[in-house]
Amino acid sequence: MIMPKRIPEETKQRAIRLVLDHLDEYPNLTTACETVSKRLGFGAESLRRWVRQAQVDAGDRQGVSTTESERIRKLERENRELREANAILRDAAVFFAGELDPRKR
Repeated sequence: MIMPKRIPEETKQRAIRLVLDHLDEYPNLTTACETVSKRLGFGAESLRRWVRQAQVDAGDRQGVSTTESERIRKLERENRELREANAILRDAAVFFAGELDPRKR
């Protein structure tokens, strides 16, 4: 199995700038991304996703920005951890309630 290569952030930003600067020279975003990605040597779909996210972050396109996405991910992780802690506390309460039950003595 071939692992995907990690593309440096600087290269991603350069590719995004190239596409956005020359977008008016192409009929659509997909064609622009295919042309630029061939020159730089990585996947056209990856570049298209990066450009769309950059447009969302800049406010040029509707969608969830990168900062909002990170915030949502953090809140979901915190929510999951709190649910796990509550489940542990609930189980502990049931256990100790059973230990203190006078009918068991």
